[in-house]
Amino acid sequence: MKSAYNSVKHNYMKSAYNSVKHNHSKKIIHIDMDSFYASVEIAEKPHLRNKPVAVAGSSETRGVVTTCNYEARKFGVRSAMPSVTAKKICPNIIFIPVHMEKYRNISKEIHKIFKCYTKIIEPISLDEAYLDVSLSKYCDGDPALMASQIRSKIFNDLKITASAGVAPNKFLSKIASEWNKPNGQYCISLNMIDKFMFGLPVRKIIGVGDKTEKKLNSIGVETCGDLQNISLVDLKSNFGKFGSTLYDLCRGIDNRDVVSDRASKSLSVEDTYEIDLKSRANCELELMRIFKKLQKRLGEEKYIGKKIKSCFIKVKYNDFKTSSYQTVCVVPEVENYLKLLDKAIKKKSRPIRLLGVGVIFDNRPQLNLNIY
Repeated sequence: MKSAYNSVKHNYMKSAYNSVKHNHSKKIIHIDMDSFYASVEIAEKPHLRNKPVAVAGSSETRGVVTTCNYEARKFGVRSAMPSVTAKKICPNIIFIPVHMEKYRNISKEIHKIFKCYTKIIEPISLDEAYLDVSLSKYCDGDPALMASQIRSKIFNDLKITASAGVAPNKFLSKIASEWNKPNGQYCISLNMIDKFMFGLPVRKIIGVGDKTEKKLNSIGVETCGDLQNISLVDLKSNFGKFGSTLYDLCRGIDNRDVVSDRASKSLSVEDTYEIDLKSRANCELELMRIFKKLQKRLGEEKYIGKKIKSCFIKVKYNDFKTSSYQTVCVVPEVENYLKLLDKAIKKKSRPIRLLGVGVIFDNRPQLNLNIY
């Protein structure tokens, strides 16, 4: 199998693709805030600078680390780690509760800075976005200079740092933004792509998780350069549709556009509890409370008029196992969620440490049924 993969000439495939598929005109910037939630909190409390900080539940309870700064990461603290564990490996860590509304407001300020350079912005999350500056006249059209200015403005105005990647496409700009983190940037120009991709580990490719990486490693593929030796036919045969994606991305080819009006797929609200919810009555009270939060979020301007196709609850039990339960609905009613809660309790009669409610939007194009 491995020898069949190696039978395709690397140089031929690379040159053929460079002549056809690379978009020479795009200038994409990927901005990624550095430990965003923690940085926002530290900006408000400068005395915490250079100290290990995590946005999480209290260490005396069973909260979970949402994010942490780089000082905490040096001790091995990571997102989704139980607060108790974080405290054990980093005894001096300082926990700060989550203030989501504050982070949303800071994110809006960051986007105001983005809009000074381009209107084509694709937000990925509160702390991450792609910017298409291909047609921007600022900085004489130099995307690296634009990225540097954006990062400087964010720091000067908000006292938090950002990292940036500049490249001819989204995939490469995302990788580049990770290259000099934190508080740095990296540029991948068109003439750098071949050399850059050749030594890049395959795990850096979008969609390559542990399972796919192991499968690739088992046939002698560890870098994108190795992967370029495999024919498109063989990749499709072994990885299905994802084989075509692998074939392109290992060469740094990504023709996805930056989509500024990307539709939200879902919206949810959840809480982690200091004391487990042990009774049906307590679960119901908490569900009613977070359902009201969800209703408030659905009333925000960007969600008004969006069609809903289903609602769901998310439950994390005290053994850290997570389950989701979903049902079809057009208008989310509390009764929908109470029925789903019953399912969750009947399936697993364990105390609950996290409860969430949400909706999934119907983003399919609507048919025009007007008859003339």
